[in-house]
Amino acid sequence: MTGMEEFIDRLDYPMYVVTAVAGPERAGCLVGFASQCSIDPVRFMVWLSTANRTYRVACSAEYLAVHLLDRTQYDLAEHFGGRTGDEVDKFAGVAWHEGPAGTALLDAARAWFVGRVVARVEGGDHEGFLLDPADAAVEPSPWQPFRLSEGQSIEAGHPAEDA
Repeated sequence: MTGMEEFIDRLDYPMYVVTAVAGPERAGCLVGFASQCSIDPVRFMVWLSTANRTYRVACSAEYLAVHLLDRTQYDLAEHFGGRTGDEVDKFAGVAWHEGPAGTALLDAARAWFVGRVVARVEGGDHEGFLLDPADAAVEPSPWQPFRLSEGQSIEAGHPAEDA
């Protein structure tokens, strides 16, 4: 194992479900590569695998919705991370509603924000979507974000090798 692999193995960052809507198409996936990247103005970068359907729909979307799940929401994380939108409708059987700018918001998400896509950046097998936050909500009750360590057993619907 290289030093970089050892470094990465020690990370336990929050995971998100990102949803995209473009025309009649809806898509969503579990995302591990995302972070605030600017304070003033506030900006958030979400990295989507170029192998998955969410990426393809996001390329035509003006806004994306970023959902932060609670650590107890493994089933929802697995639903959006362990299936591919190329084969199933990930929104079937999941409570959601239309949010700001026509986005798809998951009813069960403990926190979410909607951001306008202001730039895209190539990054290997993922592409970064730089978001300018437009609206957000956070459930006030105490909870902890779903983290990478809680999702280790989720087998990706679209492995990175498919990119």
